Amino acid sequence: MLISTRGEYGLRAMMVLAEEFNAGPVPLRQIAQKEHLSEQYLEHLFRDLRTKELVTSFRGAKGGYKLSRPPSDITVGDVLWALEGSLAPMQCVAVDEEAVCRHRDGCSTRFVWQKLKVAMDEVLDTTTLADILARASKE
Repeated sequence: MLISTRGEYGLRAMMVLAEEFNAGPVPLRQIAQKEHLSEQYLEHLFRDLRTKELVTSFRGAKGGYKLSRPPSDITVGDVLWALEGSLAPMQCVAVDEEAVCRHRDGCSTRFVWQKLKVAMDEVLDTTTLADILARASKE
């Protein structure tokens, strides 16, 4: 399983907002320039982030985006799930499993995928944007 550019770029953009949390709204253009990303692509990502109430948008000359909550209250999982949807290693253990595997009930390997999903969710649910900022400041 790979995280797509939606998740990668979205998390990088959210980190810019986390760094600037107390400085006011950050224009999308500034985020795009700092992270060397397409502003148009970020517009699509931020529409989803706004829908999931992770960011707030501000219009006008001093407009832009801010995190809707402090960096310590937004997890990596919040961001990735907003942009990627399910992050299950296999469809049979996805939260929104629509396609049920015909081997599901007798599958000898399903427990591996369940353990992997639990471990991934643990990391994503317990790592906040503030944790990333703190670690980056030590390096």
